[in-house]
Amino acid sequence: MSDAGEISIEQFQDRLGELGGRTLHGLHALEAAFRRLEPATIPTLRQHLRPVRDALERAGHAFTADPVPEAVRPLAADLGEGASRVLQALEGVTHEAPEREAAPYILRAMSDHACAQEALYSLRTVLPPLGRYFVEPAFHDALDTLDREPPEGMSVGLHRAGAGTDRRKRGGFCLYVPESTDGSRALPLVVALHGGMGHGADFLWTWLREARGRGFLLLAPTSEASTWSLVNPAIDGAELRRMVAFVKDRWNVDEERVLLTGLSDGATFSFLTGLEADSPFTALAPASGVFHPANHAAGNLERAEGRRIFLVHGARDWMFPVQVAHMARDALQAAGADLVYREIEDLSHGYAREVNDEILRWFDPSLALPSPDAPSPSASGTP
Repeated sequence: MSDAGEISIEQFQDRLGELGGRTLHGLHALEAAFRRLEPATIPTLRQHLRPVRDALERAGHAFTADPVPEAVRPLAADLGEGASRVLQALEGVTHEAPEREAAPYILRAMSDHACAQEALYSLRTVLPPLGRYFVEPAFHDALDTLDREPPEGMSVGLHRAGAGTDRRKRGGFCLYVPESTDGSRALPLVVALHGGMGHGADFLWTWLREARGRGFLLLAPTSEASTWSLVNPAIDGAELRRMVAFVKDRWNVDEERVLLTGLSDGATFSFLTGLEADSPFTALAPASGVFHPANHAAGNLERAEGRRIFLVHGARDWMFPVQVAHMARDALQAAGADLVYREIEDLSHGYAREVNDEILRWFDPSLALPSPDAPSPSASGTP
C-alpha cells in the first residue's frame, strides 16, 4: 500500500517518461550546440535552447511535485540528479551575458553536460533510451551484449584515480573499461587529453559512446595545472606515461594499438609528448591544436618520420586559425610522417565528435562499425 500522498506507479511511469524524454532531448541539443559553438553563433544557440530548457524545467517540477513509491525512489533520485545537471547546462548556455562574457558560463555548461552523463550512466540498463544514448546507433539492437557480469577479478566500467571526478582538483585520471570485455583478448587503448581549463572526468564522455560499443579501453587524464605543461612537457609527460603503465599492468592492453588524441591544448601536448623518444603511443590524433615550437628544439619533428598521425582542424577556428594547421601539416609531411589531414569546413574551435569514427577506422580497422548485414557484436565486445 502506498504512503499517504504518494503517486501511483502508473503516474510515476508517466512522469518518468516525460522527464526522461526531456532530459535526453536536452543532452542531444547541448551536444549539437557545442559542436556549432563559436562567438557568432551564441545568440542563435541561446534562442534554440530556451524552449528545450523551459520544457525540461516544467517536467522536472512535475516529477518532484509529489512523493513517489518507495520502490522507485533510487531511480527517481538518479534521474532527478541527471535532469538537474542537464538543466544547469542549458541555463549556462542560455544565460543572458554579453557575448564577450559568455565564456565562463559556457565552460561550466560543458562540464555540467558531462556531469549529467556521469549521473545518468548507471541508469543505462534500466532505461533503454539511456542505454541507446550511451552507444552508437549501430549497437542499439544489441544492448544486451554490452553489459554483463564480468569474470571474477575482472574490473570493468568507470574507474577513477587521484582527483577522479572532483573538478576542483587537478591530476589523476578517469578510465573506462567496456562492460562487455572478459579480459581474454588484448584491447586497444585510447588516451584522450582535454583542452585548456578542462578535466579528464569531462572529456571522457567525448569518447565513451564509441568505447562502449566498439570495445576499447579509454583513459582520460587531467593535467596537473589548469592546462598541460606546454613549456615543460616533462611534468605532465612523466605522469601520463605512469598512467599508461598503470593501465597496462592491470588490464590486457594491446601495446601495438595505443592512440593519443586531444583537443586544443590537449592536441598541442599530444605532439609534445607523443613524439618523444620513449613515447608509448603508436598513433596520434590531435584536434584543433598547434605544433608547438618546442617540438623543433626537442627533436620531435625528426622523430615524426614514419609516425602515424591523424590531424584534425576546423576551417573556422578563431583561436588557432587554420593556417596554423596548414603549417603543421606541411612540416609533418616534409618530415616523412604517415599523415592524414582532415579539415572540417563548418568547425570552429571545438571538437567534431563525428570524426571519432574516421579516426578509429584509421587507427585500427578492427574498430570499424559493424556492417548492417554483420551479426550482432559478441559479448566480448568485439565488433
